[in-house]
Amino acid sequence: MNDPILKLTEKITNLTATQRKVADYIIKNPMEVAFLTVDQLAGIVGTSTTTIMRLTFNLNYSGYTEFQKELQELLRNQAAPQTRLEANLKGVTENDLWNRCVDNQISNINKTKEVISSDTLKNVIDLIISSNRIYCTSAKSGLPVGQYLNFGLNRLLGNSELIIADQSDWVDLLLNLDSDDLIIATSFPRYARRIVDLVSYAKDRGVKIITLTDGYSSPLVKYSDIVLPCNPSSLAFHNSPIAAMVVADYIISSIAINYPDKTKERLDNMNNVLTKIQYHFNSSQKG
Repeated sequence: MNDPILKLTEKITNLTATQRKVADYIIKNPMEVAFLTVDQLAGIVGTSTTTIMRLTFNLNYSGYTEFQKELQELLRNQAAPQTRLEANLKGVTENDLWNRCVDNQISNINKTKEVISSDTLKNVIDLIISSNRIYCTSAKSGLPVGQYLNFGLNRLLGNSELIIADQSDWVDLLLNLDSDDLIIATSFPRYARRIVDLVSYAKDRGVKIITLTDGYSSPLVKYSDIVLPCNPSSLAFHNSPIAAMVVADYIISSIAINYPDKTKERLDNMNNVLTKIQYHFNSSQKG
């Protein structure tokens, strides 16, 4: 039997933007989609039945009906639904929990690598380098990503600021934003409303938006110039930022390596200051 979910995952980067949105919804909600009509699915996702039909043709199905039958068969062959935590940890002992956790994160990183192309990453770097001001915004499980990305970009370029969307009063900031600015937003389910509001208002002012989120059905996608889908699954109940952190690390590394003319002088000056004020612990010093 063919696996329709696997087919969607493998082909998602080659689909149109509207087809990706449908595919992303199906991947996340297979049990629901298995019993929806094509009209119902189109209404939920906010697209046309024609888009859905073209998507199934791209997967080498004769139409939505054949695709849905295979999806139903796939679900019938799977174990009965359980809670996320119960399903992930079924049969796991304390001794192999560590291995399972590491393997899960490796899988997250590999899935993220499969859906983000090198061309997309190049466009991300170009947009960051060409922006006047950069604002990294995040909240909750996405906060470590925003903090790390902001630290790296500001250390390299000196024009990045962190906005913790659900704590900061960012309304005044909106008045000064323009089309030369960039917002990099990170959010996973359940999505922070304040981040969605921020990127929505910023988009109205012509600001460019890069989004790190879990997929193309995220509410941030409609406002984004570039979407970086990062798999956030964990063995427990929470969203994991690890795959998104790898993407952030790539962005920082790529800028440092490929734009030394923009970063070397600033890094040298920063190092001189830190050395002068003895910021770092020197293990050779005797107390």
